[in-house]
Amino acid sequence: MLEKTVYKELLSHAFDIPVSVTYWNGKTETYGGDNPQIKIEIKKDIPLKEMTSQPTLVLGEAYMNGEIEITGSIQELIASAYRKGGSFLTNNPFLKHLPKISHSEKESKKDVQSHYDIGNDFYRLWLDKTMTYSCAYFEHDDDTLEQAQVNKVRHILHKLKPMPGKRLLDIGSGWGTLIFMAAEEFGLNATGITLSKEQYNYTQQQIKKRGLEDKVNVLLTDYREVKDQFDYVTSVGMFEHVGKENLGLYFQDVQKFLVPDGRALIHGITGQHEGAGVDPFLNKYIFPGGYIPNVAENLTHIMNAGLQLTDLEPLRRHYQRTLEMWYANYTKVIDQAEKMYGKPFARMWSLYLQGAAASFEAGNIDVMQYLLTKAPSGTGLPMTRQYVYQADGE
Repeated sequence: MLEKTVYKELLSHAFDIPVSVTYWNGKTETYGGDNPQIKIEIKKDIPLKEMTSQPTLVLGEAYMNGEIEITGSIQELIASAYRKGGSFLTNNPFLKHLPKISHSEKESKKDVQSHYDIGNDFYRLWLDKTMTYSCAYFEHDDDTLEQAQVNKVRHILHKLKPMPGKRLLDIGSGWGTLIFMAAEEFGLNATGITLSKEQYNYTQQQIKKRGLEDKVNVLLTDYREVKDQFDYVTSVGMFEHVGKENLGLYFQDVQKFLVPDGRALIHGITGQHEGAGVDPFLNKYIFPGGYIPNVAENLTHIMNAGLQLTDLEPLRRHYQRTLEMWYANYTKVIDQAEKMYGKPFARMWSLYLQGAAASFEAGNIDVMQYLLTKAPSGTGLPMTRQYVYQADGE
């Protein structure tokens, strides 16, 4: 009886919209007002200790296994929890005491392969033709996902204002979209770095298919093994994977990779508030070893590395829309995902895509582009940002 009372107390203060909860005994309670927008059915008694210690992991696993069903938008439900101050789902002191995660080269390789080596066939189901798995950039409201991903890569390269014939290093090059465009449209000699065998093999195939053997190469190695210097460095969706203890070293490496007066564009998920930077569900199932630094952390490391900030652009709304488009694509192929990997896996990815969209929607996390120089800020660049927008519009 006491446990049921505590359950009701927790859930009645978890959301800022009307929600109904049907418990495992069949009884339904409505919280936050009449006319619930979302209905939650908890089919199995979840021990209160588990529920309050790691709620996102416990509830996420229950949803994966069909022990919780949700009628209505999961994105709106999770965004509601983020908006509600003091919700046990988002204000969890346990996160401060999560065990330290190793980010050795061996562990980093294992983490990356556990996520990206699911198989190109899985990502091909719901990504666009560019196979770009990061925040897109919507210049126009009617941009398709594919166009927005192309926009993003061009936006990054335009910010660097690169000169043809110069050298570019892309740390965490994914399926190669950026290094291909750098070579084909900007005349750069581009090198990509990945730890994913699937991404490496795909990129190698594309290099040959596009006839770029003399302009592009990709290395299957840890970025910490790179000893060369480049005119430009890009890194998209990478620093979230290096770990809190390695962030400073990551930016120091970016500095080492640059020639004097070189420029870097670092794009990644960043918090605009103090927080743990980790989530047990994401760490176990989606991004092992992941850590999202807040903007103050990154800026401190950037300064300590001897780099200077030239431009900082938040793209939170762009990532929200990107995730919403990915989820819309995923809903059309979730049956195929289930056949390939099983129902819990398929439900896990559905939950992740909606939950991530909610997190950006509520401002729990952001994504930013840091334009950096190994020189006084703005060295070699025009006096205003206008050059970027003019180039984007061409």
